[in-house]
Amino acid sequence: MNSHKSRLSHHNNLWILWFDITLYIGVMFLIREVYFLQFNFITNGLFWSFSTLILATFLLKVRGITWKEIGLRKPDSFKKALLATIFIFSFTIISILIFQMLKDSLSLNISPDQSQQQAASKFGDMSDNWGLFLIIIPFIWLQSMLEELLDRGFLINWFEKALSSTWFATVFAVIVQALIFGFRHSYDLSERSITVALIGLAMGIGYVCFGRNLWPLIIAHCILNTMSMLDRV
Repeated sequence: MNSHKSRLSHHNNLWILWFDITLYIGVMFLIREVYFLQFNFITNGLFWSFSTLILATFLLKVRGITWKEIGLRKPDSFKKALLATIFIFSFTIISILIFQMLKDSLSLNISPDQSQQQAASKFGDMSDNWGLFLIIIPFIWLQSMLEELLDRGFLINWFEKALSSTWFATVFAVIVQALIFGFRHSYDLSERSITVALIGLAMGIGYVCFGRNLWPLIIAHCILNTMSMLDRV
């Protein structure tokens, strides 16, 4: 009888976790339909991320989990954290380069990257504008941190728990969060969405392979986005 009740309770918990995931992803995408025209893209982007963060924090609290438990904590070893950051950054760059080579050699039928034009409309003309760069970059770092908290920290852990924390659950969680991450940045099959998905995949692999500490991912993500913004100055 106790064994039956335990299995029933576990089954109910899994349904609750899937409800959490459905609600979370729904809010993550639907909140992006809200756009305040009187504010710039960065302000709207931070509004979307902080709104999702509030929901994630609420779900964590309800389930009795803290951000510290899923990775927002001081690294056990700064040397290992540094090595993890270097690996994640290098793996991300290599993955993107391999994709670029395959795209060119196999003539993959995907939409071209329009990130330069999109950046101009989102951030303004940054050509030789170091003042604008210095104003924008702290907010870019903040957004990078929020994305790691939400996409790697929250989503990977929730998918794993909903699939009973098996090895398959971890593989599934890493891949699916990367696909969501890529699609959310472009809403199509394009160079940009695939590139961003590869970044999400590299970050996800780094997360599960290096002690599930979020700081190496956050630092690597900030460096990548800084390089991207520098390329536009």
